[in-house]
Amino acid sequence: MTRVACIDIGTVTCRLALAEVVDGRVVSMEKTSTICELGVGVDQTGLLDQAAIGRVVDCVRGYVARARDTHVDELCCTMTSAARDAGNAADLVDQLSELGVEARVIPGDMEGRLTFLGAAHAAGGGHVLVADNGGGSTELVDGTCDVSTNDARVAWVRSVDVGCRRVTDRCLDNRYPPTPEGLEAAHALCRERFEAALAQRREKLGDTPLPDKLVTCGGTVTSMVAIKLGLVPYDSSRVHLARLSRDDVRAIERRIAGLRLDQIEQIPGLQPKRARIILGGAIAIGELMDATGFDGLVVSESDLLYGLSIACAQGSFRH
Repeated sequence: MTRVACIDIGTVTCRLALAEVVDGRVVSMEKTSTICELGVGVDQTGLLDQAAIGRVVDCVRGYVARARDTHVDELCCTMTSAARDAGNAADLVDQLSELGVEARVIPGDMEGRLTFLGAAHAAGGGHVLVADNGGGSTELVDGTCDVSTNDARVAWVRSVDVGCRRVTDRCLDNRYPPTPEGLEAAHALCRERFEAALAQRREKLGDTPLPDKLVTCGGTVTSMVAIKLGLVPYDSSRVHLARLSRDDVRAIERRIAGLRLDQIEQIPGLQPKRARIILGGAIAIGELMDATGFDGLVVSESDLLYGLSIACAQGSFRH
């Protein structure tokens, strides 16, 4: 058995997984998530905000202390969309290095492949379209997974520049409620980019049918389940593998679109720190479902951290 600590620094959240891996399988995992908003403003400036860098460094310092207390065998750290887009990501990498953490900015296709293994396996395998909807991007992965052998085969992967923070900053202008023009622009941006990505899938795979099910990860969809069920406090056991219909997604979008920020913050089941970006995320998920034609999706809490834990245990991310 190998004990690993995996840190994922995303556009909105910074997450820690403490996992035990046996023969390439995750047998236990404890996860912690902290909203740090690393990607705030990156879409406009192309740079990480210094205050945001500070929030992430403080968060990771605490995560490293927990990992050491747990006596892990391996520690790895990845950074995704915000760091990929920012011209000064090296500033954050250098500060994390001082904590003894070698952070790697991973490309979108690697992020998607690592996510696919966890999400597809958790949802029962088969022919699956996995969508990892984050703050700055959505990774789409078409593949098959055999749960009996833990074998995952990816036929197509694409990182699409659509995420809850990016849509909020670019189209909604951080207004609560947004203007009708802002809403229209947000829908148009998501629709255009998802349709372009699916056109590329057709170019590569030809007439291969779309997968049998859509499995979606990320804070937007887990939050929407919590809102739908009114989960206070949050209950992972009721969120993981829950289903959202297209009508559910549209209803939540309509509800949030008419509220002030302070009213959004009070919605039962929603973390107040996610109030500023939940509408942008809901719009993205709705447009993804329209573009792919799925009337429903499965929500998975098994995501990038699952695949990353396996890779870390195998030494792929050893620092």
